[in-house]
Amino acid sequence: MRKTSTSPAPARPAPEHWEADAEDGDVAQLTIPPDALRDRDFELFCGLTVDARGRDDAWHAMRVLVDGSQEWQRREDTQPSGRDSLDYRFRRTVPAGQPLRVVASTDVHGARRVALRITADED
Repeated sequence: MRKTSTSPAPARPAPEHWEADAEDGDVAQLTIPPDALRDRDFELFCGLTVDARGRDDAWHAMRVLVDGSQEWQRREDTQPSGRDSLDYRFRRTVPAGQPLRVVASTDVHGARRVALRITADED
């Protein structure tokens, strides 16, 4: 009779969370570094919050680039009664050995930026 040892399966690493907070800046950049051994799936969120300061002609826009290619873009009239926002949520698989670079850039007219943020949560 031969004795065999069973070792537990390697523990899965804790899900990753990454974020970039540009506060009231016009560009937020997030780089998720590569993992040499495994593919990872992320849910990403890009959010812009603005304040129109009571102007009727205000607008705000956000553009999202992923690894240098445009993923999404939108321009909206800003609500004159106060704060308004643009949000974009998407999913991305990051192959082993590759980083993920996300850039959210914004434009405003007649409004002021209050917050600009990118978050990424691994599934």
